[in-house]
Amino acid sequence: MCGIIGYIGEKEATPIIIEGLKKLEYRGYDSCGISLIEKNKINSKKVIGKVEILEKAVNSSKSKVGIAHTRWATHGKVNEKNAHPHFDCKKSLSIVHNGIIENHQELKQLLKNHNFQSETDTEVIAHLLEDFLKKGEKIENAFKKTLNLLEGAYSIVMIHKDYPDRIFVARKSSPLVLGIGDNETIVASDIIPILKYTNNIIYLQDGDIAIIKQREYLIKNLEDLPVDREIKKLKVDMSEISKGKFPHFMLKEIYEQSDTIKNAFKGRMDYENATSKFSGLNISEKEIKNIDKIILIGCGTSWHAGLIGKQLFEDIARISTTTEYASEFRYRNPVLNKNNLIISLSQSGETADTIAALKEAKKYNIKTIGLVNVVGSTISRLVDGGIYLHSGQEIGVASTKTFTSHLTILYLLAIYLGRIKKTIGRKQAIEMMDDLKKIPKLIEETYNENNHIRKIATKYFNKSNALYLGRNYNFPVALEGALKLKEISYIHAEGYPAAEMKHGPIALIDRKMPTIFIAPSGKLYQKILSNIEEVRSRNGKIIAITTKENNQLKDKIDEVIYVPKTSEYLTPILTSIPTQLLAYHIAVMRGCNVDKPRNLAKSVTVE
Repeated sequence: MCGIIGYIGEKEATPIIIEGLKKLEYRGYDSCGISLIEKNKINSKKVIGKVEILEKAVNSSKSKVGIAHTRWATHGKVNEKNAHPHFDCKKSLSIVHNGIIENHQELKQLLKNHNFQSETDTEVIAHLLEDFLKKGEKIENAFKKTLNLLEGAYSIVMIHKDYPDRIFVARKSSPLVLGIGDNETIVASDIIPILKYTNNIIYLQDGDIAIIKQREYLIKNLEDLPVDREIKKLKVDMSEISKGKFPHFMLKEIYEQSDTIKNAFKGRMDYENATSKFSGLNISEKEIKNIDKIILIGCGTSWHAGLIGKQLFEDIARISTTTEYASEFRYRNPVLNKNNLIISLSQSGETADTIAALKEAKKYNIKTIGLVNVVGSTISRLVDGGIYLHSGQEIGVASTKTFTSHLTILYLLAIYLGRIKKTIGRKQAIEMMDDLKKIPKLIEETYNENNHIRKIATKYFNKSNALYLGRNYNFPVALEGALKLKEISYIHAEGYPAAEMKHGPIALIDRKMPTIFIAPSGKLYQKILSNIEEVRSRNGKIIAITTKENNQLKDKIDEVIYVPKTSEYLTPILTSIPTQLLAYHIAVMRGCNVDKPRNLAKSVTVE
């Protein structure tokens, strides 16, 4: 949510900043704006809508320093006044901010003599700075004192007309990175706008304050002590952040899953010892043997992956497991002990609720593991040990490839735990790893259904509601399928365990509402057949996702989508892909912005 970029260097700032804003659009936004320092004056422009509108509205400028922002509204309506950047009374300074200042109303009461222009929480930061400067504080000290008054989460970037050779930066619980280039420095919410210019990246940490200049930077903490932050040299394939031959990032990322699954298990299957292996867990076998409970925490798609992880851990490793919404777990008073293990799931590694839940869990002095995709992210630094998904950049707001990568890692982790706990033998572990090695090829076969799925979408894209039903390992796939449809096509959809249909949702069944059954062969297949008959007897429209060998459904229902047969543990990887494709094609046919759906942000970095 929200995107920040700032530039200082030898080049003209405007084109670099505008291009950076475009690369941050995937985070979700409703307005945008830019500020540039030129001739000891701050020139700014704010617009409602897309960055393209801002680009046309900005006058040409030779400025070498500037900041910009894409806003996703929290405090205040969507209008130009509430768009960032924000200013002090005299427009001497300009500020952009991602996060929420929880005590902004109280702080505003201290600034009654100031002229506020917006309804935002952000503007109070600019006026606090102005107040300290009026009292004679030097700008660095004024910035630090302002930060010490703020409660909540923030990443802040500020420029001042009297200091055209520097940008002021601060971070607390909201991501911000520096790109250290040749005679230029870039600050941004993530690495994507930076990588074209440099792969030397500094991940700022909570409490960091940075003063960045063209050729140097200084990072301190809130106690005004210098801190040393490692410059990481990132190796990123730029093709990951381009659509290539695909019309949308989402479709590209769906089609990358045969490769991202390979990346997730590459080097992590140890056939000699008949187990999986992870280099960064930082948890001993003795500690694992003592684990009596695992708590999986996540939000949205990550929570759905966690539901499947729960079943894997209980079925394979026989460890009692719960899956918690991070947003609820952070406010609970959970019963935890030293023999518990917390596993957090996040694509970005910056999800605010998951970070807060982890911090809460660490108060109990129990082990924490992170399953994240973004190297150097907050969660990856906060946990005791971690596993990277290696999925590459995921630009589409609706998560696809990281969902199946999470499932892959959870499966391997279940094998690892099961071998240590001695709940599975050598032969079974090897067979399970063999099953996983076959999945990329089976995914390629699943892509052959794409044209068929597109034809199905032509029949149902104009519906207003949909019901997704599944059982056992595929109940969470039903939840995830419904979420994908909601996210990108704006069709109301719900996911349920198929047996729960009779406890309410069956009342909704009619000819107008399609029901999508996730119904691969397996131990509960006959049960889900009964659920299909119940919908059929009420004249409901039925789409079923099932395994290729199954011919029972072809003549009974309206539409059948086939996936190859695999181990029941791995079926969610295959069955989720048709749900992704169905949602994608329906959204395209409805004229929706697939990669940037309304009101959604890729990474929810504030509560």
